[in-house]
Amino acid sequence: MNSLFFKIFISFWLTLLLFAGSTIWLASNYLDDVRSEHNTSGLHARMSGYSQEAQRIISAGDLATLKKWLTSVDHHEAIPILLIDQHGEELLGRQVPARIMRRMARWNHQLEDNDGEHEHQHRPRVRRLIVSPDGNRYWLVPDYQSITLGRVLKRPHVIAIPVLLATIIGGLVCFALARYLTAPLGRLKQATERMASGDLSHRVAPGLRGRKDEIADLAEGFDYMAERLEQLVGSHKQLLRDASHELRSPLARLQVALGLTRQRADASLDTELDRIERETERLNELIGQLLSLARLESGGISTTKSEIDLEVLLKAITEDASFEARANNKGVKLELEVGGIITGDEILLHSAIENIVRNAVRYTRQGTDVEIRVQYDAENRSYLISICDHGPGVPEAMLPHLFEPFVRVAEARDRESGGYGLGLAIAERAIRMHGGKITASNRSGGGVCMEIDLPVEP
Repeated sequence: MNSLFFKIFISFWLTLLLFAGSTIWLASNYLDDVRSEHNTSGLHARMSGYSQEAQRIISAGDLATLKKWLTSVDHHEAIPILLIDQHGEELLGRQVPARIMRRMARWNHQLEDNDGEHEHQHRPRVRRLIVSPDGNRYWLVPDYQSITLGRVLKRPHVIAIPVLLATIIGGLVCFALARYLTAPLGRLKQATERMASGDLSHRVAPGLRGRKDEIADLAEGFDYMAERLEQLVGSHKQLLRDASHELRSPLARLQVALGLTRQRADASLDTELDRIERETERLNELIGQLLSLARLESGGISTTKSEIDLEVLLKAITEDASFEARANNKGVKLELEVGGIITGDEILLHSAIENIVRNAVRYTRQGTDVEIRVQYDAENRSYLISICDHGPGVPEAMLPHLFEPFVRVAEARDRESGGYGLGLAIAERAIRMHGGKITASNRSGGGVCMEIDLPVEP
């Protein structure tokens, strides 16, 4: 019974039973009320009105109108109302039960013997006598015994009540079932979104206590997966931090040893020593980037929020990048449509945007410019900064992975100037710390565009 399948099955099954049961129960009660109505004044009053109307129509000699009126009465009344002539034929051609025929013969006999006085000497009868202008007698008679469940259900004013009741109750049951099923799925969706944003500490199962179905099993499996991922990612980050810290000390000693060796060696070893120095500097730069990435991922960097003039920040970055680009016959062009003030860590944000711009300068072709464009999104209260180059572009399959550590395209991986694949990863995490996001896309004419969505206030 704890299975979700049985919960859904039983819920729908009980709803159908409730619908059928309520329909039969209400119809049966209606039948009982109708059959006992001949002892009340309700049916007497209606039959009196029907007989007056039938007498009026038959006095006008309009038989077609009488049939039409009788049909409308039959559609409205759950009790069949028969209009029988003195020959025992019903006006609408319906079969007259034998019991009514026997009674009608007795009624006619009483009328002939008493000349109609018998009808008025006793209490009012439900049956009504209708006399046409030519003297023909008709009996307007309710046929209680012919009431059936099918006849009752065909009357809209009768079936409307159980249908409405069953619809309301069924709707409430289905709403409760839908809520019961979708509420934990919504929590799972929120948990996956938080996991996708980097929060691996969120758990779902504690909020589903008391459930012992497939959704609870799914939540436990999700929490186990999240726990394992948190452990693996945490150990990875810890390894990155520990390795980076541990490498700093031997690297510093290597640099001291290199300096001492230069003092003691002759000029014939300068080429080899210069090579060692360059590799040592590259290793030092790599370790620095690893430490920065580890601190950003673990939240170990303490940020200082202040108001930043976006125009001043971008102009400073453009000026520095242009100086480096001119040496390689390249340029950096800033198109500032709008300026403004944002809140954040100026040093961290400056480093992130400069890293992206310098990366674009590295790959743009000679004789081209890196284009920086700034727009303001009033609806989301954020600035859109696009940084586009005119380089060879990136394979479409690589675009979603550009901001992962140590990811480089094949051409850059084979070049010494290709970097270590950490710059964009560091920039992406710094921008994310400011509540923004960065995406990459290929330009139709060649090159890559990095688009930064940076909110005014993180």
